[in-house]
Amino acid sequence: MDRVQLSRESSETRKGATCWLGFMCFGFSLVSAAAESPISLPGDRAFPESITALRDGTLFVGSVVTGGVYRIDPRTHTATTWIQAGTYGTRSITGVLADERAQTLWVCSNDLSGIGVAGPSAVPGSALKGFDLKSGVGKISAALPGDKTLCNDIAIGPDGSAYVTNSAAPEILRLSPKGKQLEVWASDPSVQPPAGGSGLDGIAFSADGNLYVDTYTPGDLYRVEVRSAKAGKFTKLKVPRPLVLTDAIRVISGNTFLLIEGGGRLDRMTVNGEAVSIDILKGGFSVPTGVAIVGHTAWVSEGQLSYLFDPAKKGQSPNLPFRIYPVEIPAH
Repeated sequence: MDRVQLSRESSETRKGATCWLGFMCFGFSLVSAAAESPISLPGDRAFPESITALRDGTLFVGSVVTGGVYRIDPRTHTATTWIQAGTYGTRSITGVLADERAQTLWVCSNDLSGIGVAGPSAVPGSALKGFDLKSGVGKISAALPGDKTLCNDIAIGPDGSAYVTNSAAPEILRLSPKGKQLEVWASDPSVQPPAGGSGLDGIAFSADGNLYVDTYTPGDLYRVEVRSAKAGKFTKLKVPRPLVLTDAIRVISGNTFLLIEGGGRLDRMTVNGEAVSIDILKGGFSVPTGVAIVGHTAWVSEGQLSYLFDPAKKGQSPNLPFRIYPVEIPAH
């Protein structure tokens, strides 16, 4: 059985529909994606965003609209609410990442009322929150500093620090293993969010020790040099085609990653210097938002966020039930 490395952390969309803030595992399995079936999430307002996995195949999925976190049993594939909406002062949940070394489930909690998503509580701002991975009890809450904040996605560094993308500002923030406050670890004007759009989104460390990030709009990829845990320069990578609403990044091995395009695709990307090769593994998703790796299977959360933010779909209902889809990761 091949070893698949955990991301250390964690249909085309028209341009006119992107003027809202985008949000946006290490595992072993004897079951291939071909033998798996999509997993349904309960309720008609789940609108899943990020997804993460434990080594045993347990999945966790956050909800943008209702808030809270679903837990999916690896044996029955039954999804149940594990963290109730509003718990520990949470609101809309975007990024989620399981850190088994620290026995913590990290989540990004955001007040999205300004873009029409009320969320389950009245706590303002954005925060990185940590929950005990066994009990689900909240144990860490660190607010993002500044006036423009949107906690989007999370990666865990070699020293156990949590790194967070801020989609509302050109910032990557860091929380040290024993820290209680987030600090701005890296900032660069090249990743400034465009007017009416969303900036930094997906984030993952690779085998070369550097950090890789993307921007939701305009869909660019960057490498951030890391030396002695300090941020170096941002380098924009060269892609073979335009990417549409780049979202979650999860490392497979080395410098090869899974990449979500909110325009409808799950890709495999390989970085070689400043060049990137892109292979489409599966298309046709309705605004996919996250991916987790279990063995040779990628589990993709289909957010259907266009039903929340695209004026052309105002008043329409999403396709129910909301689902998590398995995609086989072919040998590379």
